[in-house]
Amino acid sequence: MKQEPTEASPRDAVGISAESGREDVKVHPDDPAPNPHATEAEVEAALKDTKLAQVLYHDWEAETYDDKWSISYDERCIDYARGRFDLAVGPAPLPYERALELGCGTGFFLLNLMQGGVAKTGSVTDLSPGMVKVALRNAEHLGLDVDGRVADAETIPYDDDTFDLVCGHAVLHHIPDVELALKECLRVLKPGGRFVFAGEPTTVGNFYARKLGQLTWKVTTEVTKLPFLSGWRRPQTELDESSRAAALEAVVDLHTFDPSDLEKMAKSAGAVDVKATTEEFAAALWGWPVRTFEAAVPDEKLTIGYRMAQYRAWLGLSWLDENVLRKVVPREFFYNAMITGVKPGAVQK
Repeated sequence: MKQEPTEASPRDAVGISAESGREDVKVHPDDPAPNPHATEAEVEAALKDTKLAQVLYHDWEAETYDDKWSISYDERCIDYARGRFDLAVGPAPLPYERALELGCGTGFFLLNLMQGGVAKTGSVTDLSPGMVKVALRNAEHLGLDVDGRVADAETIPYDDDTFDLVCGHAVLHHIPDVELALKECLRVLKPGGRFVFAGEPTTVGNFYARKLGQLTWKVTTEVTKLPFLSGWRRPQTELDESSRAAALEAVVDLHTFDPSDLEKMAKSAGAVDVKATTEEFAAALWGWPVRTFEAAVPDEKLTIGYRMAQYRAWLGLSWLDENVLRKVVPREFFYNAMITGVKPGAVQK
């Protein structure tokens, strides 16, 4: 969960206008086209097929995902991505020559890591054709050397010993067989190569975050029914759509993780030098209600001043988490988990 408002639209950050947002980018000829308008029958089928649900849900969200989560490709998110990498890995010789992002979404993690000096070139994969298209478009506008494929994380379409780094953000909890995906990561890594995954929900953290989100949604949508607060209420059709999206989101969110279990899974997959780290306790207790409130009210009510105030609050609480609460609160109580490991063999950058 990230509370990181930006002063400008993420589209502006990469020079993509609303009118040009669907322009063509170079995609692999064997990859399917995005399907952002699923039929009712497809949605019904997706409720029983998690991988179909992943595709439909993320194709539907691809063109608006950066705006929804306040994702940008400027200093703010570069610092955030690099900070997650440094927290998970510690000091490391940089840059890596070639990196792969698994479950790339719009490219948030890899593209910002590349801008932050972590990798020179990259590849992106996602089960959603829409997300791959947007990630490649973002990379093109940033002038980054990136290729991409529509791909299942359990069968990565690259040769053995191809990458120096495999990374991902908020992706493992969407994958049915996480250990198999980690084995695939190790297969495509060069000997001594490293994987880094961040933004994964812990079991305890997910419990309180969901409860806080549900309570905030209920209170906000009920209170804004009052006549004198009607201007703070989204149209009912938008609220209904958000509720349907939340129902499908429950289908695509498959796992939560205990940090110790995540370490065992990575070691079982064959990794060495495995370490799980967690972050965001006070920041998550604050951030989830704030994000849910923002989703329930009209965008025009959320001024730049408000957004920056929330961002500063998130930064302050994150500092509290890192410098105080980490010393006294068990790691499994923090919301976000990160896992890193190395493929056995010669040391690579």
